[in-house]
Amino acid sequence: MSGCCSSPRQETHYPKKHVCPKNGQAYGQVSATTIKHHIKAPWEWEAKDQGYYFCSDPACDVVYFGQDNSVIETSAVRTKVGVKEPSGDALICYCYGVTREEAENNPLVRGFVLEETKQKHCSCTTKNPAGSCCLASFPKR
Repeated sequence: MSGCCSSPRQETHYPKKHVCPKNGQAYGQVSATTIKHHIKAPWEWEAKDQGYYFCSDPACDVVYFGQDNSVIETSAVRTKVGVKEPSGDALICYCYGVTREEAENNPLVRGFVLEETKQKHCSCTTKNPAGSCCLASFPKR
């Protein structure tokens, strides 16, 4: 769902996708602000003038990477990244604390999150490690 959050998701003068230096797959942009909200020591990290990207591959240890091939791995992130965890208790909606299992087993959850998103009550750009709306992560019905 585009435009679910009120603030811009990323810088537009960088390539929208870039290849993860570890797994060789292309992934979409994420803002430096999102990264700062999820790394363990944001005061030790300095964003460079480059694009940053989110690796969603569960088999890859990289969470964020830059155009310069710098990486931030799972061990440096304080947030558990739901798309990288196979368990039912992995979060898929960070704004409302919805787990994969809750989304699969309770049909009311998706409707609630969808309505909250429409009302712009979400904080996806900072709460979600991917920096984007969680609705694409919900199970298809």
